[in-house]
Amino acid sequence: MRILRLALAQINVIVGDIEGNAQKIRDRLEKAREERADLVLFPELTITGYPPEDLLLKPDFIATARQALDDLLPATAGLTAALGLPIANHYDLFNAAAFIQDGQLLGIYPKHYLPNYGVFDENRYFGAGKETLLFDLAGDRVGLSICEDIWYPGGPPQWQALMGAELLLNISASPYARGKGAARERMMRTRAMDNVAFVAYCNLVGGQDELVFDGRSLVFGPDGRLLARGPMFEEGLLVVDIDLDEVFRRRLHDPRYRQNRETLWALTEEGETFRTLSGKRISRGLPKAQLARASDIHPAPDPVGEVYQALVLGTRDYVRKNGFRQVVLGLSGGIDSSLTATIAVDALGAENVVGVSMPSRFSSEHSKSDARQLADNLGIRFLTVPIEKPFAAMLETLNGPPDRPFQNTEFNVAEENIQARLRGVILMALSNKFGWLLLSTGNKSENAVGYATLYGDMAGGFAVIKDVPKTLVWELARWRNAQAGRAIIPESVIIKPPSAELRPNQLDTDSLPPYPILDAILEMYIEEDRSPAEIAAAGYAPALVERIVRMVDRNEYKRRQAAPGVKITVRAFGKDRRLPITNHYRPGLE
Repeated sequence: MRILRLALAQINVIVGDIEGNAQKIRDRLEKAREERADLVLFPELTITGYPPEDLLLKPDFIATARQALDDLLPATAGLTAALGLPIANHYDLFNAAAFIQDGQLLGIYPKHYLPNYGVFDENRYFGAGKETLLFDLAGDRVGLSICEDIWYPGGPPQWQALMGAELLLNISASPYARGKGAARERMMRTRAMDNVAFVAYCNLVGGQDELVFDGRSLVFGPDGRLLARGPMFEEGLLVVDIDLDEVFRRRLHDPRYRQNRETLWALTEEGETFRTLSGKRISRGLPKAQLARASDIHPAPDPVGEVYQALVLGTRDYVRKNGFRQVVLGLSGGIDSSLTATIAVDALGAENVVGVSMPSRFSSEHSKSDARQLADNLGIRFLTVPIEKPFAAMLETLNGPPDRPFQNTEFNVAEENIQARLRGVILMALSNKFGWLLLSTGNKSENAVGYATLYGDMAGGFAVIKDVPKTLVWELARWRNAQAGRAIIPESVIIKPPSAELRPNQLDTDSLPPYPILDAILEMYIEEDRSPAEIAAAGYAPALVERIVRMVDRNEYKRRQAAPGVKITVRAFGKDRRLPITNHYRPGLE
């Protein structure tokens, strides 16, 4: 039996903290050694963190990363390891994986397929690799690829399998989006079965600006059976034992790969090169009695729960990695601020969250009491700072005699927004005075149609639920209460009609359709890029569709000035969906 003990180290690194990331790699190598692992995988661009963006344009940054790799070599004594870093040669820069064995660098694999869609911008920084490597370790044949390379059925992993690879390694930094984890598993299972090989996928974990990496590393057998799954949104060392002889046995009965051998010859004509590098046998030959690690399969969370965990991790890492300890946010008694506060407490602890009620002449008693009840349920510090006096002063300043600019005008959105901006001023003053990071509380539905006040409720350093549609906000609130077994977020908050409370008897539905209808239209227009005509054909009133589409289009300037926030959908504003502010394209209904 050729038994290999494989360890997948899904770790949370910090972009640019090359020294700290290298130390975390050393720690995991030592842990893998204690676990008697033979081969250890680390995520894509482990040494630098992902994505390093324009740090890659600094030669000293690239050189420092390479020096860190050289310094790490002794830490691999007795082990084989694969980890990611940027590697430069005399003419280009590559997103690369280093394959190291027992202190020696056996080879550098350059990523072939560079994603340049959604949040990815790798063509800006890297050249595409044209060399496929096979590592023949005294009979243990291993292929190595990076993230996007394995998403293509005819990419480097297939070529490596045709070269004889029995184990296909893939190191990745694949950011979270709703449902993506299940899609990854389906794809990895297919790659394992099509190539009749073991597939081991090691993913990054942690928050980086607006991105969250969910971990969920995977190992599949050549029959498509799931052998191991790492935890989601947590660091972990996933250890699994595999029998490489199983691949040869299965390939004897499944000769499909023989029909594809000519693929390699065709690729050489296109400039692809293939190399086999030799090393030592990596299996320790563990006794069969010790093979008890193949059942390490962490459960996948439910669809709403995984979104909540992503928001918690994204908030925690943004706050901590940027040097803050405490956060502050406005508590209106509404569902958005209540959910944001609850996520902040789960991310940072109640002692590090401050809620501020800022009632006006239009604030209802139930909103004030709901805000206080939420703060009591969460155990956070609660401040009350009324805005009536500064609001009255602003009205006097703008509307008083003899010829102030608001004189003889009707109360409208201008006076409404003054209240929101006064609240922003108060919250920013607290942030400045005490060093608290201000969390803004707007959701994706509001951001989409501009139902938010620039320099008012949009003020803040981080927008926790920026990418969460309003209907999902309610689902998340109910999910969190169910997990707690009690109403942390008061039921009255969840069931009340949404209102900004900036004028008497105001409701969101005065300006917007009911949120289930609004979110359905927004999903089709934003996530799916459907035309207004297509949306109307799905059963929505044409006049309503046209109004919503116009609201989305003309509020791009607001979104461009919004705080960063956790990405949880496939088309988040900012990194995913990028449209010009000055834009005269107006799709019609016909």
